[in-house]
Amino acid sequence: MKFTAQQIAEILNGEIVGNAEVEVNSLAKIEEGKKGDLCFLANEKYTPHIYTTKASIIIVNLSFTTEKEIASTLIKVEDAYSSFSELLELYNKIQSNEAGISKKADIDENSSIGDTVFVGAFTSIDEDVTIGKNVKIYHNCYIGKNVAIGDNTIIYPNVSIYHNCIIGNNNIIHSGVVIGSDGFGFAPNAKNNYDKIHQIGNVILDDDVEVGANTTIDRATMGSTKIGKGVKLDNLIQIAHNVEIGNNTVIAAQVGVAGSSKIGKNCMIGGQTAVSGHLTIADEVKIAGQSGIASSIKEVGKIVQGPMAFDIRDFQRSYIIFKKLPDLYRTVNAIKKQIND
Repeated sequence: MKFTAQQIAEILNGEIVGNAEVEVNSLAKIEEGKKGDLCFLANEKYTPHIYTTKASIIIVNLSFTTEKEIASTLIKVEDAYSSFSELLELYNKIQSNEAGISKKADIDENSSIGDTVFVGAFTSIDEDVTIGKNVKIYHNCYIGKNVAIGDNTIIYPNVSIYHNCIIGNNNIIHSGVVIGSDGFGFAPNAKNNYDKIHQIGNVILDDDVEVGANTTIDRATMGSTKIGKGVKLDNLIQIAHNVEIGNNTVIAAQVGVAGSSKIGKNCMIGGQTAVSGHLTIADEVKIAGQSGIASSIKEVGKIVQGPMAFDIRDFQRSYIIFKKLPDLYRTVNAIKKQIND
């Protein structure tokens, strides 16, 4: 699908500098732009590329001023980065405009399917499932009994959602995600082995949640594992049973959160962090990557780092000393030698 500079400027409420009728049909990075491409410039270090790119249209900030002639048509906007993000969202909707139910899908007659829903081949939808309007469920997915899926949610291939789970509106769930699998619940017995503790709760995802590929979210033992509105989970994350994550918290890849921990709103958790069970993390906490959280963080806005995480400034000071330990060791040995001599 082609768009003119005029059409894009109207979408973004932007100002055109150049040919308003020039057309684009694809998106590209500014350094790789060619005829027919739409690019953007938000980071100053990429400015030299605006004078060499072959892109047809470039979105720039209102503050941008040219130093020499530019062949491309410019669209000036308040914030080039957010405007380009808006266009990416529009482009994605156009690219993902599938509708209809595959003849190879297996849908129980007692399930309710909303308007303009897409269901791909070899997807299985069990009984008493409720699916809202404009939902897209791609190939090879499994939707268990009594699951509810809200409007405008996208579920990519090979996703499994177990029974009784609730998925909100405008969610994006990427390939390989498992929602509602059993929590890791076992009790030692007199025979020195383990009895399974059956997990009878569910998982609730609020609206506007995105779950990255191959992430797993376990069902609660009782009650619900809860993922708040606007939460963004990266790939390869493990969320254990009865965990609660507050609104608009973002978690990077390979994080593990153990059972019954409560994470506040607007937190940021770096990759490969481990959070122990039954902890509370306050709102707006930032945790650096590869940290270990073994005790609750009760201070709002606290920033921590480290294998046994503590205040990030103290950690950084300590690390400077740690790096100097070989020199300190040599100095101490030299002093000992002088004393002995």
